[in-house]
Amino acid sequence: MAKLAILHHPDPRLRATAAQVTSFDADLERFVADLIETLHAAGGIGLAATQTGDLRRVFVMDLSPDRTAPEVYVNPEILQKRALGLVEESCLSVPGVVGNVVRATQVRVRAQDVQGATFERDLEAMHAVCVQHEIDHLDGRLFVDRLSILRRLWLKAWPPKAAKPADRAA
Repeated sequence: MAKLAILHHPDPRLRATAAQVTSFDADLERFVADLIETLHAAGGIGLAATQTGDLRRVFVMDLSPDRTAPEVYVNPEILQKRALGLVEESCLSVPGVVGNVVRATQVRVRAQDVQGATFERDLEAMHAVCVQHEIDHLDGRLFVDRLSILRRLWLKAWPPKAAKPADRAA
């Protein structure tokens, strides 16, 4: 296994759309293992392939208290959304930024596992929010796109540019 580099906003590769996975092979299994290792090392709860510059439609998440139950979603799609709510989100690709966004707090999702078997799950609360967040990544969207206009304007100025020596007060 290898720890992968996580891309940071405003890297344009974060805006790429992931492609459907068609090969369920040893390479995919290695990649998923690398995603899980990277997720755990970064201390996040979810990580999409596009956040590492890989354009496969795959994400992993692990919301277990002891970080030993990672879930793998290949070619995920949301079938149903219910119960909209305002939730606080952050992102490994946008470090230091936290914001409130509107998300469904209950979803039904269909995906495949690393061997290609299809499954469906009904998810609630943070699991539902995480799935939507990661699918947004696979579609080239970031959670900051869902922030209020004022928060997005603030983000355009973030991180602050270092002052040039001539700009500093004496």
